[in-house]
Amino acid sequence: MPADFDAVFDRLKGILEPYGKRLHLTEQGPTSYGVDMAAEADRNPTTWFGGVRRGKRYVSYYLMPVYVEPSLLEGISPDLKRRMQGKSCFNFTAVDERLFGELEALTRSGYEKTAGNPAWCAAKRVEHGIAHRKAGAARSRA
Repeated sequence: MPADFDAVFDRLKGILEPYGKRLHLTEQGPTSYGVDMAAEADRNPTTWFGGVRRGKRYVSYYLMPVYVEPSLLEGISPDLKRRMQGKSCFNFTAVDERLFGELEALTRSGYEKTAGNPAWCAAKRVEHGIAHRKAGAARSRA
């Protein structure tokens, strides 16, 4: 694993850490860091806020609010868009302060949209027709 990945992981984790203090930590280790909007007893796939994972080929940054509210991605740079894999994952192999600053602003926007509300993602999934498993379906009936 390239030594650079330590710096990438640490920098991306630093973007997410303020939300780990406001929300709920799910993982905190040398290769992963995760944040959820719900306490452990209330977690389901719709409550996960984001995370960082160090892999073999890159470090991944996950931001779930952009999955359920794609309008958050409006205006991101083509360079950051190229880092996306799927709907909510950004991959990096080196520290890029310009892109990390943009990702930091996107994370802040995601948090401001959700306001740390664990029901927000489930409601958005239902609204956009992407209810996930029983968690999203149960909230749509409530």
